[in-house]
Amino acid sequence: MNNKTVLAIGALALAFFVWVGFTFYSAYQPKPLVLQGEIDAQSYNISSKLPGRIGEIFVKKGDFVEVGDSVFSINSPEVEAKLAQAKAAQEGAQAQKNEANNGARKQQIQAAHDQWQKAKAAEALMYTTYQRIQKLYDEGVISEQKRDEVYTKYKAAKYTSNVAKEMAVMVREGARIEVKDAADAQERVYAAKVDEVSAYIDETMAHSFHKGEVSQVLIHSGELAPTGFPVVSIIDIENSWAKFAVREDYLKLFSKGKKFQAKIPALGDKSYEFEVTNIAVMGDFATWRATESGKGFDMKSFEVELRPTQKIANLRVGMSVLLELN
Repeated sequence: MNNKTVLAIGALALAFFVWVGFTFYSAYQPKPLVLQGEIDAQSYNISSKLPGRIGEIFVKKGDFVEVGDSVFSINSPEVEAKLAQAKAAQEGAQAQKNEANNGARKQQIQAAHDQWQKAKAAEALMYTTYQRIQKLYDEGVISEQKRDEVYTKYKAAKYTSNVAKEMAVMVREGARIEVKDAADAQERVYAAKVDEVSAYIDETMAHSFHKGEVSQVLIHSGELAPTGFPVVSIIDIENSWAKFAVREDYLKLFSKGKKFQAKIPALGDKSYEFEVTNIAVMGDFATWRATESGKGFDMKSFEVELRPTQKIANLRVGMSVLLELN
């Protein structure tokens, strides 16, 4: 066997031992920890402010809506009936207010004036009669009793005339200021009721208060919608984050503001930058328990939220996110 053959065999043997050594070395090196999370996003529910039957749904799952877009309509005959009642009550209150402000009719004013004139004439007649009776009494022709009776009738006629005068003045002046204020306040009360019911009528057409993608249509046309129950749900994918369940012994690797590179398998092998924005403890159901009594301790899990530092195209809720911790 020549020298070249020996050198070749030696080189192969050396390479083999180097490979075996490197393999064993690599096998006993700690492997990086890979955490798997998922994408979540802010969701909003568009609900009905009043109960009724859904008239029409103007969107479907997957549609994008902007602020102010019509989402659904609701039929509520009861609210329409209440609006008619409120308007009728407002008209009645307005009529009472006008009556108080306008005062009595001219015929009523004339009638009250005539009653006063009639009472004045009766007073004048009784005054003349009393003067005559007084003269006869002074001459001794009639008794004191007779004179007193006539005097009483004269005083009664005078009081009646005064009453008729005050009534005529009151009719001419119209209602008291307190009555006018009360009528005005009553009219405002019913006007406010009309505005209130009209506001509910406006709610029969629901509009989106936020932009996003329709994720769920929970109630469909013809179905009854109770007050406050979500009819359509939308998701704002631009307000999204990745959430991870992190065991507390790894929590020291996460601090608010720290940035990581993570992969989203659904979008390819590219890495994206995320920043830690929130850390919150999870419920007991997510706690890691010790496998043997007396060894280790209960490990709590924390939900860590990481938001992308830049907008990620084609991102969807539920996509997996892989984060490698060295």
